[in-house]
Order: sequence, then C-alpha cells, then structure tokens
Amino acid sequence: MTYDPRRRGAPPGAIRRDHGRDPRGRDAGGLGTRAALVLAAVLLVTGLVATAALAGSGGRNPAAAGPTLPVAVVVGTPSPGSSPTATSPAASSPDATSTASDAPPASSGPGASTGTGPSASPGASATPSSPGSSIPSGSLQAKLDAARARLRIPGVTAAILWDDGRQWLGASGLRDVAANDPMTTGTAVGLASVSKTLTAAVVLQLIDEGRLQLDQPVAPLLRAYGLDKRITVRMLLDHTSGLPDYFLNVKIDRPLQRAPDATWTPEQAFKYVPKGHATPGKRWIYSNSNYLLLGELVRQVTGRPIAVEIRDRLLDPLGLEQAWYQAVEEPRAPGTIAYRVIAGSNGRSRFVPVAASSDVMPFRSVVTAAGGAGSIAATALDAAKWMRAWAGGQELTPALEQQVLADVVRTQRLGARIPYGLGIQALPLAGRSALGHSGRYLGIRNVVRYLPGEGVTIAVLTNQSVADPARIATALLKVILPPLPGQRAGANASPSPAYP
Repeated sequence: MTYDPRRRGAPPGAIRRDHGRDPRGRDAGGLGTRAALVLAAVLLVTGLVATAALAGSGGRNPAAAGPTLPVAVVVGTPSPGSSPTATSPAASSPDATSTASDAPPASSGPGASTGTGPSASPGASATPSSPGSSIPSGSLQAKLDAARARLRIPGVTAAILWDDGRQWLGASGLRDVAANDPMTTGTAVGLASVSKTLTAAVVLQLIDEGRLQLDQPVAPLLRAYGLDKRITVRMLLDHTSGLPDYFLNVKIDRPLQRAPDATWTPEQAFKYVPKGHATPGKRWIYSNSNYLLLGELVRQVTGRPIAVEIRDRLLDPLGLEQAWYQAVEEPRAPGTIAYRVIAGSNGRSRFVPVAASSDVMPFRSVVTAAGGAGSIAATALDAAKWMRAWAGGQELTPALEQQVLADVVRTQRLGARIPYGLGIQALPLAGRSALGHSGRYLGIRNVVRYLPGEGVTIAVLTNQSVADPARIATALLKVILPPLPGQRAGANASPSPAYP
C-alpha cells in the first residue's frame, strides 16, 4: 500500500551496463535458477509454501523437478528488444473530482457490465513475441477481457515475459472513460509501492559498494528526522524499524486532497508520522515512512536525489524507456486517469476520477509525499522487465542477494503478515512461489511478480483500487502454465494471497 484512505488497517500491499556478463563475473543467464533455489530454501524454512508449489515447471528448479510446459506453449522465436507503442494520444479527463469513497468490490458473476463502456475491450491490444510464435495470444487476451469485465475494472494493461526472451502484451478497457480512450499496451500507470523495489535496489547497491552497511544506524545520517538511534538500514528495508506509516494518519487526507497539484517535501510528509513507535527490530509493521527515509538516505550518501540514482543505476542501464520518476522527470508514455469505482443499485458501476487530469498518477500531492515509497510510473512491459532483473538477482552480489531473501525468515519471526525480505515480497501466485511487489494508490492498483521456478514474469496494472489485480495475474498464468500436481486442467487453484 502507498496511499488509499479506504485501506487503513489492511496489510500492504549497482546494476551495470554490460548485460551479457556483469563486472562481478556473473553470467546474466541462469539467474532464475539461483533465485528459485534461494527462494525454495527460505520458504521451506518458514513453511510458507508446500513442496509441490516449489517444484516449478520446465525443469527450471533443479531442487524439485516439476512438470514440463506443453510444446504448444514452449516453442517460439524470441524477439528481444521489442517494445509497445501507444496506439492513442494522451487525452484529458474532465476536471471532475469527487469525495465519494471507493465502493466495496462488486459481485463478480459472468456478464458483469459497467455503466461506462462496453464489457468488451475497446482498443484492446495483444502483442505476441513474434509472428508465428506459439504463445496463446488469443486465449490470453480473451482471459484479460473477461477478467476485467467480471471485476468491473475501467482499464488494465498487462505483460508476461519468459526468461527465454518471449513476451506477450495485452490491454483491455479504458484509460480515460469520459473520452472513451482505450487502455493500450503503451499506457503507463503509477506503480505505487512497486516503486519500493527500485529504492531498495539503490540502497543495496550502495551497501555492495561499501558506502553503507545493512546494520548501520541511520540516525546520524538523517539528523533532521529525530530518529531512534537503534533504527538501522536493514530495519528500514524490511519494515522492522517500528515507525508508523504517515499515510495511515487521517490528518494527512485533507491537505493531500485539498491541493492535489501541490508538491510535498519529505520533511512535510514525515511530520504526519504518528507520535510514538514500536521498539526497533522487535515488530514488523509495513510503513511507507521507511522508504521515504531510504530515499533521503540515498540523497545523503550520494549527494544526489533518489530520482537521479534510480535513473542512472537502474532505468537507463536496463533500457526502460517508458519508466520514470513522477513529478521529477517528464512522462515517457501516455498515462491513465485513476478512478473510484462506485457500485450502483442496479448492479452496474460508475467510474469517477479521483482527481482532475494530471501528468502525475494519481495526483501530484500524494506522489510527491510518497517520495522513495511510491513515485515510479511505467508501462506493464517496463514494470515486468524491471521485476525480472530485480527478483531474478541481476542487481546485487550473490552474498547480498541471498540476504535479501533470507530476511524473509527474520520478518516472519517478527510477525510479518506478508513474507517480506529486503525490499521484496515472497508471496505465492497461482500456487507457485513468486517474488515481487504489489502497490496501491487511491484509484490505482498493481501487481508485478517473477516466478523463478517457471522463468516467467507478470505485471498487471489497473486504474482502480478495489479489485485485486492478482486475480487477473492468476487467470493469465493458468493459460500458460500446466496444472499443479494433483490439480486437473482448468480447475481453479486455491486463491493466491496478494497484498498492496
């Protein structure tokens, strides 16, 4: 979770320029296998996932051989470097605002429709990796359209990447309801708390470089914030600092929403951290305060803003041309309007913009108040490319990479409601072990995860904050992955937990 007032009390939600072989002497290939092994060990220790779910597929995880993918799905010609383009120009929504809160999720029966726009997908686009590839593009697009209609989501954009270079991109619904402007594979969405993974990557790279230490106290470096001297870098990364979340302070709502075009500083936002905190290192409390401070820690150590470090260390080296740090950099792709979903008594839904049209999603005040906790925007393709690199272990030395996941055991012992390591969630998806992050703003909700056992990364980005996009991700994965052992083809898997 980054900022959604309705969800208070609910659980959240140095890369180098040589991509063939990095300067640490590690092959870029095979990262998924090591990530799968480390994740399997961590999850077995914590008892979070059954052995069958760790098996993966296609023999990618040598620790536990799983079923192979059907030939119809595996065979295909990769087309690395391809990227989507927006098929429609950016359009402004009407300057409409509403104080109405999001409605509870509507029932999700077949044939559910919305009050604005057809249940079919206007302007939907689906892009297989190459002509003649065996990716079931039609089935994936049909599943995406059906899931969006069933969950009553205004618009969704999705990407699936295979480690062998294949990719599928799809979109459904509308990015701007009033203008009837379609969501496309080139539409970007604010990533909300998925942004934490990039902030964590920069901090951990600084640790790899010897400029910070995991168990180093941060108070001497951030004197303006009056922090407990026991809080360390590790505690900020894994949410065990004891600091409460300033976005959960109801007093922040009025100033944020009264002036949505205002630019907040980290100092302004931190003033809303509630007084008092848990003993550092003794409890797990998901808190945006930790990542706001990590962004400032990067500034203090490097002398440069976190936005610049993310650009130079991560986005540019990975070639993520449609990802950017909002309110600091210019948008690099058309964005979407963020919507409240208002359920009507007739079973139909209305989509109401959470703020007037803006080049910052969902609006400037909340994004700038989030800072390092939630400021990145991206297309689904670039979000997936990033997560494959981050969760696949491409960013760090092997020793530190192992600590990132091993920290899941530490946070579990401290009562974590989410299996959380150093800037990463270790949550199952579609019954398989997965690494990544989810995120939510008012009017935006996303999930981006890497399945190391399967060698698959999936990103599902939506312009609403009620329906869980993990349900869409699960539906899409069931199209391309074989049934788990003991599960018949087409049967519903047990729900995968997904938190913002």
